[in-house]
Amino acid sequence: MSNESTLVLIKPDGVNRGLIGKVIDRLESTGLKIIGMKLISIDEELASNHYSEHKDKPFFASLVDFITSSPVVALAINGEGAIQKTRTIMGVTNPLDSSPGTIRGDFGLTVEKNIIHGSANEEDAKRELKLYFSDEELIRYERSIDIWTE
Repeated sequence: MSNESTLVLIKPDGVNRGLIGKVIDRLESTGLKIIGMKLISIDEELASNHYSEHKDKPFFASLVDFITSSPVVALAINGEGAIQKTRTIMGVTNPLDSSPGTIRGDFGLTVEKNIIHGSANEEDAKRELKLYFSDEELIRYERSIDIWTE
């Protein structure tokens, strides 16, 4: 594994249900480090770019409608194996199939209202991070606990 960065979005259902702190706690408690964070409203153009790989699928419009319906929290996460670690903590897309103890297993309601998005792989992480954060917005820093978590 290597030190890498990934994008996480706390989706409109997570923001509106007051789960921002719980989601961040789950991520940080595994040693992952937040290097960028902001509360944003995603417009249709950004949503379409974000979900571009799904543009020809029947559920594309509902993805765009949902992610633009209310603010989201965008997080840039960094750490050893951050992409896979984040995906494991998230659980699988359908909350009914997610294990207890995962974010989606504990808080998700439906496939659409599943609280969180995380980049699927290194290529997606690089592309998605650039959609939400400029290089200047990503802050690299050392924590005293880093020697114990990496």
